[in-house]
Amino acid sequence: MEDLLEQASSYMPLIIGAVQALFVLIIGWIAAKTVSGAVRRKVNASQHIDRTIGNFAARVVKWVIRIMVFVAVLGIFGIQATSLVAVLGAATLAIGLALQGTLSNLAAGFMLILFRPYKLGQYVDIGGTAGTVKDINLFVTELVTGDNVQIIMPNGQAWGSVITNFSHHETRRVDLVFGIDYGDDADKAMQIILDLAAADARVLKEPAPWVRVTNLGDSSVDLTARLWCNAGDYWDIKFEMTKAVKEAFDRGGISIPYPHAVHVGKGG
Repeated sequence: MEDLLEQASSYMPLIIGAVQALFVLIIGWIAAKTVSGAVRRKVNASQHIDRTIGNFAARVVKWVIRIMVFVAVLGIFGIQATSLVAVLGAATLAIGLALQGTLSNLAAGFMLILFRPYKLGQYVDIGGTAGTVKDINLFVTELVTGDNVQIIMPNGQAWGSVITNFSHHETRRVDLVFGIDYGDDADKAMQIILDLAAADARVLKEPAPWVRVTNLGDSSVDLTARLWCNAGDYWDIKFEMTKAVKEAFDRGGISIPYPHAVHVGKGG
């Protein structure tokens, strides 16, 4: 009986330590989530700071707190921070070699946050992959395509690619090309397009709408219209103006030809 009591008493410090460690771990994880959430809300509340910075800062705070909690848990079991640093120092080379890609993505994540070639909510094309930026974290950039497909791109790949940001500027130019028959009045057709542009409140007055004859094709005279609008109206202007011009051409007697072949017979 005394042996059992001695064995039980010998395990008590370990049991107490495990309970303390579990308590610290739970409290620390809750604190990390709470504090990081507060940091995100505080930073995002400012109109002068982009939401990307707030989300990035929140994640950094969360991981710093978690590391502190991990060190505190090791301290409960008698492992001092100095010993931990020594162990980590010895393992740094091996970890660095094993995680080259991950560390590259981490470094690229810092560069993306620092220089901000794109922000949350912007529509971008990164190395041929297009979508709306949903999230930027330490390691990856999350895009959502127009048909609601999620794309996860490593930050290293994003930083090393050509980035086309369609939402960076507040305004965009819409280029439209219309082909008319060689027998039609080009000036009349151009005026129809200009009148439609003037009647659409979404088309900006400056720069002024521009319509010119830009090509003499095999079966049509090509007219190019350049209209400026707010970036958010780009696709609506492009689609609706195309339909409106076609209908106006029909009413005005302007034909839109299709490729055709003319056979010329040679008399014998």
